[in-house]
Amino acid sequence: MSAANFAYTFFNASSHTLASPYFTSRIFSSFSFSLLPPSPRCIFNRTRTISAMAGDAKVKAGDTKAKPKTGGKKKEVKKETGLGLTYKKAENFGEWYSEVVVNAEMIEYYDISGCYILRPWTMSIWESMQEFFDAEIKKMKIKNCYFPLFVSPGVLEKEKDHIEGFAPEVAWVTKSGQSDLEVPIAIRPTSETVMYPYYSKWIRGHRDLPLRLNQWCNVVRWEFSNPTPFIRSREFLWQEGHTAFATQEEADAEVLDILELYRRIYEEFLAVPVFKGKKSEMEKFAGGYYTTSVEAFIPNTGRGVQGATSHCLGQNFAKMFEITYENEKGEKAMVWQNSWAYSTRTIGVMVMTHGDDKGLVLPPKVAAVQVIVVPVPFKDADMQGIYDACTSTVKILNEAGLRAETDLRDNYSPGWKYSHWEMKGVPLRLEIGPKDLANSQARAVRRDNTEKKDIPMANLVDQVKELLDTIQQNMFDVAKQKRDECIKVVRTWDEFIEALGQKKLILAPWCDEEEVEKDVKARTKGEMGAAKTLCSPFDQPELEEGTLCFASGKPAKKWTYWGRSY
Repeated sequence: MSAANFAYTFFNASSHTLASPYFTSRIFSSFSFSLLPPSPRCIFNRTRTISAMAGDAKVKAGDTKAKPKTGGKKKEVKKETGLGLTYKKAENFGEWYSEVVVNAEMIEYYDISGCYILRPWTMSIWESMQEFFDAEIKKMKIKNCYFPLFVSPGVLEKEKDHIEGFAPEVAWVTKSGQSDLEVPIAIRPTSETVMYPYYSKWIRGHRDLPLRLNQWCNVVRWEFSNPTPFIRSREFLWQEGHTAFATQEEADAEVLDILELYRRIYEEFLAVPVFKGKKSEMEKFAGGYYTTSVEAFIPNTGRGVQGATSHCLGQNFAKMFEITYENEKGEKAMVWQNSWAYSTRTIGVMVMTHGDDKGLVLPPKVAAVQVIVVPVPFKDADMQGIYDACTSTVKILNEAGLRAETDLRDNYSPGWKYSHWEMKGVPLRLEIGPKDLANSQARAVRRDNTEKKDIPMANLVDQVKELLDTIQQNMFDVAKQKRDECIKVVRTWDEFIEALGQKKLILAPWCDEEEVEKDVKARTKGEMGAAKTLCSPFDQPELEEGTLCFASGKPAKKWTYWGRSY
């Protein structure tokens, strides 16, 4: 590359505090990392092999033609059959997950470990969530902006408590071409230190408040702990909101308003049940006042997932960056601040929750294709009539606002197409064959439970819409039932250890002391990772008088979810 080429160096890694979620993203391809060659553990090549073993559906028509027979006869088109996964979700979850996200054409592994290409199938899901969230925050008078990717060391290190939580994962630009930079430049791991010097400049009086900004961007955190697509990666896409208010009451109200939007993203769009709650002091955002979150749980692995966070920063950053204003009385006062974010990690949680041994299972609200229409040929059938019916069906559904496509490829059998679109998680398949054409109907097959139903063309739109709504709700209900079956209420240490070994989501009475939480983490540390607090749910069960902490035996102050996590 030219003189515009950059190289990264970075600190040695240590495990990151759970100040905010880990996420994944697309590649910021202008950069290369000088001190980190592609890791030998990179699973790029392994995934290629898995894709081939699983019958990766990237077969071009030109590759499927049989060799010409002798005598100059015309080439015959070979019908492709067979498609599936090598690993089962219940038997090898990690390999299953890696295989699904590649074979479903969600991501492609990049030649830098921990970085992934987000393919259109993924981006359409992200855009669906983005469209909803962006519209909702604009109703709240929050405006979009964009701040630079680069951070000067002086600004980044100004807030000591904050940067200590991110320092092991901060990537640094140290060269331009072959020339060393006089001062290294950091790549944003989050944008508090990027934005707040300018909040100090822009906020002068009470009329400048509230200041409520959001940006859709990428960030880099040089994750060293087993990078995983969407869940833990070195670059990811997210939104991050940063707001400033005159009073704590205003800040507190916004924290909960944003958290409710995050709940809606998970439950109403991704059909993933979550708990809303408050993080412990040990697990809160570094440098913040308090942190709230939505927490998901993956039954297959027995691990919690911090889905999104909404932080009240209090006045900590205002003091450090001198963000003050003149109030109505002419007095100098400090602002109250919040920050909040969700990322492409949401997509990984969705895949883990709903996917099965056939591949993805997509909720209709976020599926790029909600309905796939497949023609079913038969000997001596009116194939042109069937193709026309498929095309007409898609047109009718599209005009009704539904995302529908037809698969008219003639080098794949109907069975192969069924498997292909099941792998990609399309919520509803409509099959049209000779019998359907004669009866003016379509055979509908649900992806979530394989139920079949014949739909008259005269009532096509209404019944398809009804089916999609049913699928969306059923996916949430099934996921919630599976999650709830994993919840174990414990009151003693022995019960806690037993439940942890059973991969349960543990609800336990706790004394809310940091030293006790540290002790629990130390006593449960092992190959599977230590147990820790996930959140104290806002919806608190009754705490009977005399209830003791499961870990310390001291009087309990609250019920808290515990478990291992991603």
